[in-house]
Amino acid sequence: MAHILITSGPTRQYIDPVRYLTNASSGKMGACLADSCLNLGHQVTIISGPVNVAYPEEANVINVSTTGEMLAAARHHFPDADGVIGAAAPCDYSPRIVQDQKIKKTGDGLTLHLEETPDIIATLGGIKLAHQWVVGFALETDDQRFRALVKLEAKCCDLIVLNGPSAMDSPNNTIEILDPVGTIVLATKGTKPEVADAILQTIEQKLLSS
Repeated sequence: MAHILITSGPTRQYIDPVRYLTNASSGKMGACLADSCLNLGHQVTIISGPVNVAYPEEANVINVSTTGEMLAAARHHFPDADGVIGAAAPCDYSPRIVQDQKIKKTGDGLTLHLEETPDIIATLGGIKLAHQWVVGFALETDDQRFRALVKLEAKCCDLIVLNGPSAMDSPNNTIEILDPVGTIVLATKGTKPEVADAILQTIEQKLLSS
């Protein structure tokens, strides 16, 4: 049995106390992956942004809001895990200045100065030990395989799951899994539970059986 850490859902980067940047990630894929892990007898810890899905009761769920909070939780729990599946879609940008009062309309519009947030999977990939593995997700709109492979290398992933924006908040998904030499080790589509089972079978074959 392995202890698998899963990041899931979106994160929020606040502009002021009531407004924030985020994306359409629903957490459905993370929940399905957790189910698949548990069905295979693995221990699961989920670090989740704000979602409306129900995670399995058998999983240990840590709820977070911002990318920074997700990173801190991931760094804390990763040393106790055998591997991580980065199914979350953390917000990539954060306002340089967060207002402590609600921003009022002025009629002149609003200009935001954004900076990149830390990359969670790249951070974990950089600190993983010899017995640990990292599986990333790449949601791409163009040059998909090339961009996925660039991410795989930059984030020190052992495998990367490539999908497109149609996966966001959808009951279905179409994916490819690529290894570090660019081989497509799995190409499949179906409901998210079906795809999650296929992803876990690939992880078992490629990373847990070695």
